[in-house]
Amino acid sequence: MNPFKHARNWSTKALPQKDPNFGHPLDTSHGPILYVEGVTVSFDGFKALNNLNLYVDEGELRCIIGPNGAGKTTMMDVITGKTKPDEGSVYFGQQINLLELSEHQIARGGIGRKFQKPTVFEALSVYENLELATAGDKRFWKTLTRELTGEQRDRIDEVLGTVGLAGSRSNDAGNLSHGQKQWLEIGMLLMQSPRVLLVDEPVAGMTGEETERTAELLTSLAGKHSVIVVEHDMAFVRSIARQVTVLHQGSVLAEGTMDQVQNDPKVIEVYLGE
Repeated sequence: MNPFKHARNWSTKALPQKDPNFGHPLDTSHGPILYVEGVTVSFDGFKALNNLNLYVDEGELRCIIGPNGAGKTTMMDVITGKTKPDEGSVYFGQQINLLELSEHQIARGGIGRKFQKPTVFEALSVYENLELATAGDKRFWKTLTRELTGEQRDRIDEVLGTVGLAGSRSNDAGNLSHGQKQWLEIGMLLMQSPRVLLVDEPVAGMTGEETERTAELLTSLAGKHSVIVVEHDMAFVRSIARQVTVLHQGSVLAEGTMDQVQNDPKVIEVYLGE
């Protein structure tokens, strides 16, 4: 990929970086909402990422695939602030430098991440989990004792419908199926109105019916959010894929539609042909 294809307007005055919510409209006037450019990460001499270039458009659903050790998890760690790269840049929109922000600031600023294993408050109801996830003051006592606004209650109802848990709103989260817990965690991220969602292996351990429902859910989120899905289940990827990026040895090996990457000789050799 031409590294200058999506070049940002460096002459524009940079936005302040201190505010965890950034305090400004996100500039996606050039198309991409996420720029990962020339990123290299080394661990004890091993390059987990090697001059990685990745561009994700606003509202896009992107699938990231690749063999074990390709750099998929490290890529997500860099985007979300968990790992700082040795080289390269990562921008949210045209002007927000994610490498200058903490994990907390990035999460509050509009990039949500769902790990493979769902993390929900099992002793609380589905509704209470979403209530705790509402954007605002996250101090535990204040969260438990405050009154929700009508707008927040409406938002919870909307998210319950989106993730298919409206009928389970009063159920303890610990009694949900594995798939339902995954949907609840996605719902908790949606309560924070993220612009970008990073979703790691969402269908691992799911039944066939749950997998189909997850495909419908993630597809429905595209457009309203930019959704990046890292997944090993190729049947699932085929069911949702619009644009696919294949990572290998920390770099982009191929990119395009599922048909294009499936028929790429390099991809067949290092991944699909395994």
